[in-house]
Amino acid sequence: MPFSAQPPASGERYALSASLDNARHLSSLLRAVHFQDYATCFATASGLRVTVEDAKCIQANAFIQAEIFQEFSVQEESVMFRVSLSVLLDCLTIFGTSSLPGTSTALRMCYRGYGHPLMLFLEEGGVVTVCKIHTQEPDELLDFDFCSTKVVNKIILQSEGLREAFAELDMTSEVLQITMSPDKPYFRLSTFGNAGSAHVDYPRDSDLMEAFHCNQTQTNRYKISLLKPSTKALALSCKVSIRTDAQGFLSLQYMIRNEDGQICFVEYYCCPDENITEAEL
Repeated sequence: MPFSAQPPASGERYALSASLDNARHLSSLLRAVHFQDYATCFATASGLRVTVEDAKCIQANAFIQAEIFQEFSVQEESVMFRVSLSVLLDCLTIFGTSSLPGTSTALRMCYRGYGHPLMLFLEEGGVVTVCKIHTQEPDELLDFDFCSTKVVNKIILQSEGLREAFAELDMTSEVLQITMSPDKPYFRLSTFGNAGSAHVDYPRDSDLMEAFHCNQTQTNRYKISLLKPSTKALALSCKVSIRTDAQGFLSLQYMIRNEDGQICFVEYYCCPDENITEAEL
């Protein structure tokens, strides 16, 4: 029978078990949030969320829906554990990061519950490797409380537009300034680097603009050092949703389509570095 369909050994009950025909679908998403060594995994019947945080200022979440997996089973209401993301990625790519044409690494992932290791069974070309990764009790995660009712401004942009902007802006700047407004300049990205100020504007009727919902003018600055990890997700994505709330907290949600055409999401939350008043502009 196919590797992904093999049942667990008799008598073994897993709190979480999942199978993928192509482990690269998982590893590419996890690389998009790999800016710290440890991640918290949270599984429910709807899928798997992998969360990474840094300095209580930025949080990244990779969402892998249950439908992406060939098999996905959670025996409890929710399963949560902390794991070394670096080790997990090393294990997922143990056969290499790129397979020969027509081949892929199949994955079965199992977790018995609190205190047990995360088990990975990887198979490629008839060779099976078993990995056991120690798990830890998860730390309390930041709650940015970023519900849709608190969103002040939201735009959806084709990722190509944001990639071009980051290529044009001066990344020696310490901050990225984001202006979102119902009036001109509508959506502006600004940097203040060694070579001076740089701005990239997007009108609301730009071909790259998929949706534009701005209720009030907001200008906020964010540390580029905090935003740089999100460029990994940007490189993989086809669309990006950019949202801010009344306090200037930023949400970047990247829509990523894998090789099989399935959709996953990676979301970054970032605290503002400082609020800019109109007098300072």
